[in-house]
Amino acid sequence: MKRTKTEWSEKEVMNRVNEESLNSHQEILDIFTNPIFNNAITIQFFLIYESEPVLTPQCCSLLYSLLLLLCMLLFLRREFFQGGGGSVASVLHNFSQYLMGLGVFGSVLVLTLFFKHLASQQPNTDDFFVSEFLKKMSLTSSKVYNFSSSVCSWQGVSCDSKRESVVELVFSGMGLSGPIPDTTIGKLSKLQSLDLSNNNITGLPSDFWSFSLLKRLNLSSNQIPGSLTNNIGNFGLLEVFDLSSNNFSGKIPEAVSSLVSLRVLKLDHNRFEQNIPFGILKCQSLVSIDFSSNQLSGTLPPGFGDAFPKLINLNLAGNNIYGNDSDISGLKSIVSLNISGNSFQGSMMMGLFQGKVEVMDLSRNQFQGHISQVHFVSNYNWSHLVYLDLSENQLDGEIFQNLNESRNLKHLNLAHNKFTRQKFPKIEMLSGLEYLNLSKTSLIGNIPAEISQLSNLKSLDVSMNHLIGKIPLLNIKNLKVLDLSNNNLSGQVPPSVLEKLPLMEKYNFSYNNLTLCALEIKPTILKTAFFGSLNSCPIAANPSLFKKRATQHKGMKLALALTLSMICLIGLLLLAFGCQKKTKPWPVKQTSYKEEHMSGPFSFHTDSTTWVADVKQATSVPVVIFDKPLLNITFADLLAATSNFDRGTLLAEGKFGPVYRGFLPGGIHVAVKVLVVGSTLTDKEAARELEYLGRIKHPNLVPLTGYCVAGDQRIAIYDYMENGNLQNLLYDLPLGVLQRTDDWSTDTWEEDDNNGIQNAGSEGVLTTWRFRHKIALGTARALAFLHHGCSPPIIHRDVKASSVYLDYNLEPRLSDFGLARIFGGGLDEEIALCSPGYVPPEFSQPEFDTSTPKSDVYCFGVVLFELLTGKKPIGDDYPDEKEATLVSWVRGLVRKNKTSRAIDLKIRDTGPEEQMEEALKIGYLCTADLPSKRPSMQQIVGLLKDIEPSAN
Repeated sequence: MKRTKTEWSEKEVMNRVNEESLNSHQEILDIFTNPIFNNAITIQFFLIYESEPVLTPQCCSLLYSLLLLLCMLLFLRREFFQGGGGSVASVLHNFSQYLMGLGVFGSVLVLTLFFKHLASQQPNTDDFFVSEFLKKMSLTSSKVYNFSSSVCSWQGVSCDSKRESVVELVFSGMGLSGPIPDTTIGKLSKLQSLDLSNNNITGLPSDFWSFSLLKRLNLSSNQIPGSLTNNIGNFGLLEVFDLSSNNFSGKIPEAVSSLVSLRVLKLDHNRFEQNIPFGILKCQSLVSIDFSSNQLSGTLPPGFGDAFPKLINLNLAGNNIYGNDSDISGLKSIVSLNISGNSFQGSMMMGLFQGKVEVMDLSRNQFQGHISQVHFVSNYNWSHLVYLDLSENQLDGEIFQNLNESRNLKHLNLAHNKFTRQKFPKIEMLSGLEYLNLSKTSLIGNIPAEISQLSNLKSLDVSMNHLIGKIPLLNIKNLKVLDLSNNNLSGQVPPSVLEKLPLMEKYNFSYNNLTLCALEIKPTILKTAFFGSLNSCPIAANPSLFKKRATQHKGMKLALALTLSMICLIGLLLLAFGCQKKTKPWPVKQTSYKEEHMSGPFSFHTDSTTWVADVKQATSVPVVIFDKPLLNITFADLLAATSNFDRGTLLAEGKFGPVYRGFLPGGIHVAVKVLVVGSTLTDKEAARELEYLGRIKHPNLVPLTGYCVAGDQRIAIYDYMENGNLQNLLYDLPLGVLQRTDDWSTDTWEEDDNNGIQNAGSEGVLTTWRFRHKIALGTARALAFLHHGCSPPIIHRDVKASSVYLDYNLEPRLSDFGLARIFGGGLDEEIALCSPGYVPPEFSQPEFDTSTPKSDVYCFGVVLFELLTGKKPIGDDYPDEKEATLVSWVRGLVRKNKTSRAIDLKIRDTGPEEQMEEALKIGYLCTADLPSKRPSMQQIVGLLKDIEPSAN
């Protein structure tokens, strides 16, 4: 019998209710999946997320209300017009379930709207990261940024098309200083191009390697230290990678293999070491590679030449890479090749290069073989050649005669090879030639008159050959450099040549058989450009010279008489004063620590009473100690440490000022240099320069510990160097060899009453070649760091033996670097020049403007000569030379292949003599008359490392 609803059991009733509830839930789900409902939701999400401030929260609320009304209508239609027919309780139950689901969903939308609204009130995150970067990097550029405006409007910043994300930063030369902080530009996830070149950046953040979209990175000309890690492999899209002119060291990581899109790779002028990684062969899209001026060694990876079908430029100059010419064959597209200053060998089969080569520099290697193997035929596209340098190799045979195929050639250097004797090559067809160097190429016969047809020639060097006859007219308008020295030329110098001398940068006719009697030549030119000419006539043959010399002699007599009179007067005054007041005797000067006292413009009045008295309230004048910022030291502490700058604490007097020794609170042993007055910088500017110098650290530089600005004085505070300077240690050596101290562990130290801790074995180790080489290499590394590791490069201006110190561990350290910066434009002209005996030849030229890195190279060459000969730069005994200098004496011996005669007897038997002779030749290169002929300091470091003595 059929039961009615009222007769159902309680269990059946509950099952029925649950079934209806499930149906209700399904109906609600149907509503949410309804196309109309979904379209409404999609529209709302789109409006919320894609609209900027155009759609306000009020508009979104209205849309949400309309959406709610739409959903209610759909519900009622479902319940009453599609056969729902349920009870009121059932309808209310379903409606409550519906409202609950809709409420949850609506809450999600409201929260989304709320957070979207909050996000719209926050600044763009890229704005924040870039502004924080600029604020924290000590921006010194004149460009002023309005940080309240959009980052996309700032100079040097480019954004994507939606102006939402930064994609490019160009902050080159902005004066940015210090390490890049974390959580700044490292967070720019969409960045594609970054240029921070030519700044003073000293470190990279940990999040720097996360630029997954980066295509161009330029950090060149900064001071970034440390090694590269395999994190560079994260830059998978990178096309341009430039880290040149920094302080990077260590090995180039193998992760470079991940940079498969790389087109330009510049790591030059750093301190990278060891082999070039094998992984670079995977970067087959490379167009340009520059690894020059590093410390790379070993061989090139096998297959190097064939790995880069698109390579146009390859520069490996100034390293210690060795191999054969076949290692660089296969470069089918090469246009510029520079592997100079390495150890490549082979026969130089130039036909291996199939590209349209324009620049070829293979100089300063060990290539050998017959020069005829160098082809200049059209089959190899040598007609495109513009620059060719094969100098300083071991090529033999006759200079090729078919140069006429290279009519675009502008630079040709074949100097210093082992060619057989031959006549001057026919080069008149090379009408575009601007530079020609055939020095020491065994040329014989006359200089052809046709050379005057080279109308574009600017530099001609045919020195150290066997040329005879007269000098041709040389009617070459643009000629700036002419070197005909060390030949057998005779006759007079043509008037057309003499007329050009005042306009030339350099000229040398020395060591020929030229007749000079009838010529009106200034004495200074005779002493330099015509030194050693056999047919130079006596002074009486040139009346103008004789008259000038007599006038000078008369003037010297008058000056001598006045000087003697002044000395007598001063002596009488001192004697009278001494009778009235007994003076306290000064301590005996310790010659092993005192620099030579300099006269003339370099002398200083070391009595500090006057300027010290001008400093009021000494306890209120702070002394900055870089490594101990919390140490409270004042000028009063400096006075106490140096006994009021008493002469008894005087260590030295250099061109920049006197140096005193003292102990600061905390037991800090320091050398205090009082800089000469004359700076045009304000106190703030001088302090900034001193702080910059304090940040420069290198194992072979004397550290600047701190500074003080007291009154008009600028005071530099250095670490004290226990073992004195090279000049005094070198020239105070005993005549005989004290000991062989190849094992430095046996050195002893002892206390000295006047000069602190002195290494008693320091004089002994100076009698070994190994230790003198160590000093030379350390000094070279210091200068290489200043020239190539600092931006802008720092020119020392006063490299000499007395500026090289030995620290407690007998490590060489160069002092006084960068001090010229403290004086701004107020540096005295005489002080700005190098010390006597170290002055480069270009300083005497009328067009000389300022010191350059090559000036420091010349001075280093003089120091190298001192280390090898044991002789002073001037005023010493130079065998077989009269009125000579150390430089002219040694260079003469090198030219005559008699270098062994220059080696100091104290070190001759302490190491391989061949190494010492090679070192003299390095000094010869450093002291070249023309700055452009001198190597860079990084190249010198490589040359010295090649002849480093064995540790055994």
